[in-house]
Amino acid sequence: MSFETLNLSAPLIKAISACGYTEPTPIQAESIPLALSGRDLIGSAQTGTGKTASFVLPALERLLVPSPVRGKGPRILVLTPTRELAIQVVDAVRTYGKFMRVRCGAILGGMPYRDQMMLLSSPVDIIVATPGRLIDHLDRRSINFSRLEMLVLDEADRMLDMGFSEDVDRIAAAAPDERQTLLFTATMDDAMAKLAQRLLKDPVRVAVDVQQVTSLQIEQRLHVTDDMRHKNRILQHLVADASVTKAIIFSATKKDADQLAFELYSQGHAAAALHGDMSQGARNKTITNMRRGKVRLLVATDVAARGLDVSGISHVINFDLPKFAEDYVHRIGRTGRAGATGIAISFCSMSEVAYLDRIERLTGKPLPQHVIEGLEPTRPLRRNNSGPGARNGRPGFDPRKKGFAPKGRPSQGGRPGQSARPGQATGRRDAQPVVEYRRGRGGAGN
Repeated sequence: MSFETLNLSAPLIKAISACGYTEPTPIQAESIPLALSGRDLIGSAQTGTGKTASFVLPALERLLVPSPVRGKGPRILVLTPTRELAIQVVDAVRTYGKFMRVRCGAILGGMPYRDQMMLLSSPVDIIVATPGRLIDHLDRRSINFSRLEMLVLDEADRMLDMGFSEDVDRIAAAAPDERQTLLFTATMDDAMAKLAQRLLKDPVRVAVDVQQVTSLQIEQRLHVTDDMRHKNRILQHLVADASVTKAIIFSATKKDADQLAFELYSQGHAAAALHGDMSQGARNKTITNMRRGKVRLLVATDVAARGLDVSGISHVINFDLPKFAEDYVHRIGRTGRAGATGIAISFCSMSEVAYLDRIERLTGKPLPQHVIEGLEPTRPLRRNNSGPGARNGRPGFDPRKKGFAPKGRPSQGGRPGQSARPGQATGRRDAQPVVEYRRGRGGAGN
């Protein structure tokens, strides 16, 4: 199948060809024709499946027909859980709409109100927003939804996890009833089903299998670790390898990300941290430095797993395993993108065995264990009923059944066996400030 068969207009086909894309991904092939038909849609897809184009292309196609309503405000509204993801969507609009005249802007926390008020004071084609800041504009009555034709909820499960459920309901209630609604989510649990029931009309659902995603171009490896000292030694060995050209190292907490980035930087690596307590300017600068090759090792919390779009990631290293298996899929999806290959390496100690069981249960296969000569673990993992057929550790869990998931995730907990640190941010709405690492002569932060 080619993009030409999806009935997209010539300006969009031209932009897609300029990107070097010839065939749509499975989620694109299924969802784009349905979205173009005007149907409400639920798309179940993980990071790395091309879901952004699945709603950006239909949205741009709609804009080729003039709006029947005069006035100010957006024709298309895209809600995203994080600022990074919002910026990624704006970039996609500019990429695919390069041969159209499209007015697109972002409404994000941490950015000046003045610029946003100017954007909203006139007709605009597409607004990409985080819920918290958009609610602020609703309260100020500075946004007009009279022209709104399409509402897109991108990574809706993440928005619910971050506590945005009431905000999403308020925004949807302010939008016209006759709008088209597209909802994209990695998981389809009870909370998500209820949200879809409230906001969508007779939706059709398309889904991409998790096991397909994790088996694409990503080699997955497991390293068993005895303790923190052993874990750090393995990491030092791995990042010293020249084949690790650009890597994301995932840490459980913001404080740990800062500490680990500082340690790697002190060892002479071009390393930097990325997490939700950093200011928007610091986050943007760090991501830009990584894209330009000034940062080789990015130590991140899961804030980066669902919005960071940097090409050429050779390795993803799970220094701390995620508590939720779905986050594992999102993390490793940062590598092996656009036909490239990638390597995902996970560390696991005895305190993380339950997390490993969940991951293998979701992906349907065990992670192959690797051992580095001279850094062998002194004891094997003790696993009860482990592997792909094991229980997930949560009552009633079966990933093959729809309708189950935890009612709410903690924002950023401590490492396994630790409690969250005092004063730790909750992840609600748009958090702010922290740390940049600089070198005197080039490298990270310059």
